[in-house]
Amino acid sequence: MKLILVLAFVAVVAARPDADFDRYENFDVTQLTENDRLLRAYTECFLGTGKCTPEGNDFKNWIPQSVEDNCSKCSEKQKTLIAQVINAIKEKLAEEWEKLNKLYNPEGKFDKTLSEFLDKYGH
Repeated sequence: MKLILVLAFVAVVAARPDADFDRYENFDVTQLTENDRLLRAYTECFLGTGKCTPEGNDFKNWIPQSVEDNCSKCSEKQKTLIAQVINAIKEKLAEEWEKLNKLYNPEGKFDKTLSEFLDKYGH
């Protein structure tokens, strides 16, 4: 199984411990993961090929950390949110997932840790 991102890529995540990050503790991830149009728009933001909402920009900034170190600065709720977004992208937007994978994990060296992260938090 190829890289399991993010975030989102969910996230996935260069998380920073500031007040803005805390606002995602109550973010309804199902509104994003169950709306294909919205999920595609966020994914295009993450890829740099589409416009970003403020939330999309935040998630995009968090992707690298989630790929590299399982979002170590994130709360448990935020890890779950990021993993669910990544899994939705993988399942619904396979072609875009491949692009995200190449963008944030070009050498595949984070495949194992990312897979473990998604297995643990992506449900």
